[in-house]
Amino acid sequence: MTKKLRVGILFGGRSGEHEVSLLSAASAFKAIDQSKYEVVPIGITKDGHWLTAADAERLLAGEFADRSVRATQAQLRAGDPEATPSAALLQNGEAVVVPPEPHKSGTALTPFQTDSPTRRASDRAINVDIIFPVLHGTFGEDGTIQGLLELADIAYVGAGVLGSAAGMDKDAMKSLFRAAGLPIVKHVTVLRSDWESVSKKVQKLVETKLRYPVFVKPANLGSSVGISKAHDRKELGPAIDEAAKFDRKIVIEEGVGGKKNKAREIECSVLGNDKPAASVAGEIVPSTEFYDYSAKYLDEGSQLIVPAKLTKSETKKVQELAIAAFRAVDCSGLARVDFLMDPKSRKIYLNEINTMPGFTSISMYPKLWAASGMAYPELVDRLIQLGLERHADKKKNQYSR
Repeated sequence: MTKKLRVGILFGGRSGEHEVSLLSAASAFKAIDQSKYEVVPIGITKDGHWLTAADAERLLAGEFADRSVRATQAQLRAGDPEATPSAALLQNGEAVVVPPEPHKSGTALTPFQTDSPTRRASDRAINVDIIFPVLHGTFGEDGTIQGLLELADIAYVGAGVLGSAAGMDKDAMKSLFRAAGLPIVKHVTVLRSDWESVSKKVQKLVETKLRYPVFVKPANLGSSVGISKAHDRKELGPAIDEAAKFDRKIVIEEGVGGKKNKAREIECSVLGNDKPAASVAGEIVPSTEFYDYSAKYLDEGSQLIVPAKLTKSETKKVQELAIAAFRAVDCSGLARVDFLMDPKSRKIYLNEINTMPGFTSISMYPKLWAASGMAYPELVDRLIQLGLERHADKKKNQYSR
């Protein structure tokens, strides 16, 4: 009898996208092929405590489905912790402290601290063959978790340290896109310390380089948290103040379409390692002026159009650019690439790449693959295989002579 592969699904985390991660994990738990995989749930609380949760058995059995997954999916929402009972996974279970040390078998995260003097830490090891880090945003999608797993020499799904870090930092990401010759919008990057000390100089820089309206973003954050649209000088200052709450670097971009036209928001999913493939394109029609956190998780009016209403040549262009962006940041496994399209000229601009996009069954990443002929359970399976392939390939490296 073939031994089942042990897959650790890592979820929760310290970022503002904690609740989104819970829903993504719940969907992955439900979809994974349990005839092939033994699933080990690993939660991280908002305080950063690692937990292995006994309540995961209930989630796998679907007991939370009616109250959390189905209810929130019906609303396309994930922003309300009170409406996400799967958060109970992180309220129970044993805390573990995990050192970044390779295990002898190469397939475990072994805690070095135990809550009982009579229990050995090795008894509470997280023995897995691969980890699926369904973590979004800071401390999960930015290379930090990936670095821990690299040090522990454990296979994992998704981009490595460089790809994850570059994909999270919008300033570094744009530099790599520009170096690869990819079309991006005009932008400037300013430091919070400069805004605090020489705000008039920063304002002048923005108005010299860009035209209103502009979008003001923290360089490192996800789910559109801290992003504002400034239509004029009066709105610029408060927008920079808001972004500066979340990061020391602030990226300010010229709006596509100018003052009269709103940019179309196009998305494309990428899957693979050295030979990535792109899905069909989709389009977001936000309920608000742009696709901010509220439009993504709290409001009801946003539309997801799959496939996007593009010509064949435009769709091909989006797919080619998505793969080029994936390669530009040295990504692997999966990514969702977002574009802006001028509604008048129909020129396409690369906006950003998300190396661990929302992964609920109704999120855009799996929806685009479903429309391309790959169902959600098959997608989960393929991502696990890609993670194992990447780890096996890295094992070929020599680190000393």
